[in-house]
Amino acid sequence: MNKKLTLTTAITLTLLSGCATQSSNNFQAFQAQDLNALVKSGQLVQKTDSFFVINDSSSSMSHTYQGDIAGTKLDAEKDLLNKFNKTIPAINLNSGLRSFGFGPCLSWSSSVLNQPLQQYSQAGFNNAITSLSCSSGGTPLADALNTTAQDISAAPGNIALIVFSDGKDDSSPVPAAEALKNQHSDKLCIYTVWVGNENDSIGQANLNQIASASSCGFATTAANISTPAGMNEFVKNVFLKPGTPIAPTLDDDKDGVINPKDKCPDSPKGAIVDKDGCWAFHGVLFDFDSDKIKSTNDPLIANAVQVLKQNPQLAIEIQGHTDSYGKDAYNQKLSERRAVAVKNELVRQGIASSRLSTVGFGESTPVDSNETDAGRAYNRRVAYKIVK
Repeated sequence: MNKKLTLTTAITLTLLSGCATQSSNNFQAFQAQDLNALVKSGQLVQKTDSFFVINDSSSSMSHTYQGDIAGTKLDAEKDLLNKFNKTIPAINLNSGLRSFGFGPCLSWSSSVLNQPLQQYSQAGFNNAITSLSCSSGGTPLADALNTTAQDISAAPGNIALIVFSDGKDDSSPVPAAEALKNQHSDKLCIYTVWVGNENDSIGQANLNQIASASSCGFATTAANISTPAGMNEFVKNVFLKPGTPIAPTLDDDKDGVINPKDKCPDSPKGAIVDKDGCWAFHGVLFDFDSDKIKSTNDPLIANAVQVLKQNPQLAIEIQGHTDSYGKDAYNQKLSERRAVAVKNELVRQGIASSRLSTVGFGESTPVDSNETDAGRAYNRRVAYKIVK
């Protein structure tokens, strides 16, 4: 009697588990299309903060896949996950993975948490993919969806739930998907990838219904996303949305002020420039009603000497300016004296006088408001204009 019971139990477990089929970690060569440039330019912006994969590791996935990926359907799932992982751009994400089935491949449970929700990294998620070692047992997708409710309960931000399966289930998984959607409302989008053969069409219909349970997800197939272009489109639609492109940040003269804001686009290399991109002294160079160069401006003088020595062909016009305090005629003379003071200091430090000319503009060309102390200090300045 005991022998009969033992035999019956063994037969039952074998039927439940199916034959465990080992999977390969040898993936197709794959060169992902780069999405990072579109993200950096602002053309695409992140819309998803966490993603969680539910992978079918049941015995039906041990059947040979009849598509363009060699091996079993489980091998095809893992190959697609590898391509998916390589295509995700450098954005801040959380990720997790759960597999479902039964039997020895899942420690005799209906599902296994291969990676709990954690900070995403390509290497970390790759470890989760390669942990999918074999397929066995029935297809309790509904149970896996119910268990996933706990897995993603603390997921931050918007969540993408992605199901890889042939869709063949022991019971309808749609109510479980609807319950998940109700739990997370607009934060959750469900995406399904059908990894099936021609005789798995019923399963494809199941996956279509699961994706429809969330208004923001969609269903696709392994064939649609197996190429670099197809996977690029899938990843883009799961994680990103159109954004407003960032304005160009070209800085042709490399002075730290971008072209659209640079009023002096020909600044010599190494020159210290002001907020307008002009090679100039400003602010603390001169006190009110003074033409004396203070020692605090030694670094600015040293920079001018260095630039002129590095560019011996350069000739410059030294332009003096004032704020609006005082009479026009007085400010004109003051601006001229300031320009001459800078020229004399440059000559003293070894720059040929023939390369330097001076001019004063008085208060006529302010670059800031004369209504504030800070604005007036900015207007008491000396600027350089390249004349050769």
